[in-house]
Amino acid sequence: MIRLKDIAEYVGVSISTVSRVIQNDPTRNVKPETKRKIWKAVKELGYVPNQDARNLVANHHQKNKTRTMKIGWVAHPKLVERYPYYSHVFAGISDYIMNAGYTLINIYKEELQNETQLLKFVHESGIEGLILDDYIDDSTLEYIMQYMPVVGVDIHYTDKNISVIDFDREAAGKMAVEHLIQQGHKKIGFLGGGVGEEYENFEGEKRFIGYQKAMSEAGLIIHPEWVYNTKWSMEISYECMSRLLKDCAHNLPTAMFCASDMMAIAAMRAVVENKLRIPEDIAFVGLDNIEMSKYSSPPLTTIDIPKYEIGELAAKTIIDWVEEKAKLSVKILVPFQLVMRESSKIQ
Repeated sequence: MIRLKDIAEYVGVSISTVSRVIQNDPTRNVKPETKRKIWKAVKELGYVPNQDARNLVANHHQKNKTRTMKIGWVAHPKLVERYPYYSHVFAGISDYIMNAGYTLINIYKEELQNETQLLKFVHESGIEGLILDDYIDDSTLEYIMQYMPVVGVDIHYTDKNISVIDFDREAAGKMAVEHLIQQGHKKIGFLGGGVGEEYENFEGEKRFIGYQKAMSEAGLIIHPEWVYNTKWSMEISYECMSRLLKDCAHNLPTAMFCASDMMAIAAMRAVVENKLRIPEDIAFVGLDNIEMSKYSSPPLTTIDIPKYEIGELAAKTIIDWVEEKAKLSVKILVPFQLVMRESSKIQ
């Protein structure tokens, strides 16, 4: 096992300096560059902080290892609170984990971004596997994967060497727009958020790519003034739609594809407040099929995503890994379907 002395020699500092950094001791200042080198050495050398944690690591490689029956789950708490899509995914995860006799532990992303807390999480929490529904950086992910299996939920992890449960966002977006085209629409706008920490990367968002592909294949023009990055905010979606109606009053789209039902419902309110009719003046299609989409005015046409089932599959997959029933990473894309309602009825 790697000792503090080994790290100190590797970095070229004293053992006490290494100890202060690992214990996050605020009483003595250590240069940021030295801290960075120490934490890099901790990860590269595989340092484990105490005897109990060493036993956990040893157990990880033994057939008769001590079981804690704990599964970790990382998701942005505000997304779960504010957006029904994520709450349904969480319900699927939680129900399956509980029914399988495990305990689900919520881990905040910030805990994994703090080096001291990351070390404690990996080596002292007793968590046997991790479900990710929020983005963590590659180096942190790689370090965690050395000690426990990881399953990704959502688009962030499709290119990583871990099991992923998701749906084909590009194909779902394309389906939504193709429905509008089949209804006779040629002037179709888009509201949705980007990807990245601040949702700033609009061009990389798969549902937007699906919108672009459907329009291109139909030979239709995309008008930039009908396309807005709402950053996944209902308020911004409402404001963007209001701005579109004002700025493009003499050249409005006849239909809007919104990358989530929440974005669509907010935008529909702006249309109604401007004395326009849905779908006669502007038709709408959302994506998610959350419960309230049935009760919007008019009821919203949407793409149904099996949210609860995504959570169940993620939970089953991580438990299969923990119980060593799984040997290879899998990429599972769940099916989806169009749910047609009055917001895009045939004209």
